[in-house]
Amino acid sequence: MSSLRHAENKSLWAVRELGLPAIVKTCVSCGHSRHHATGKIRVNANGKQLDVWLLIGCERCDRTSKVPVHERVHVSALDHDRLVRFEDNDPAIVRELVHAQRKLDWTGTWELETDLPFYEIEKATERLEVLVRFELPAPIRVEQLLSRGFNLNRPAVKRLVDNGRISLPMPADARARADFEFYAGSTYGRS
Repeated sequence: MSSLRHAENKSLWAVRELGLPAIVKTCVSCGHSRHHATGKIRVNANGKQLDVWLLIGCERCDRTSKVPVHERVHVSALDHDRLVRFEDNDPAIVRELVHAQRKLDWTGTWELETDLPFYEIEKATERLEVLVRFELPAPIRVEQLLSRGFNLNRPAVKRLVDNGRISLPMPADARARADFEFYAGSTYGRS
């Protein structure tokens, strides 16, 4: 919590990345559905045609599978710098390719860091403005963020939202994946 600063009546919450999400794909060997990126990209040339695959491993049996990135693309169609990054297994490219997958499981990939000391939201007489920043596009239920940030159970969060002690730009059961602001504390002067 050292990098965050708490200003009077303002707070910053950061959704920090702990790791890459699992890719949801059925393993042909064991039937398990969670795979992790191996950190490797395979580039295969056949004349002037290239195939590029992201290599993933089954979390249960560790079988390696390939996820197509480019299939039978002419070598001149790929940006040279990007091709070099594929060949070098650039971690940023691996991350980009994982995030581009359609089905991801974000379980265990994030943590919430806040700059708040103990804060009794139910007894607060002043409004607190909270900015939530995302380091990764993990779709997280807003009520889950509020639960963690205020150290409350979900029914308590729902009650606070319902009685106006927490003012949100979206429903509490919505999934957020981008920065947003909300207000907590006093119902006076809510926006």
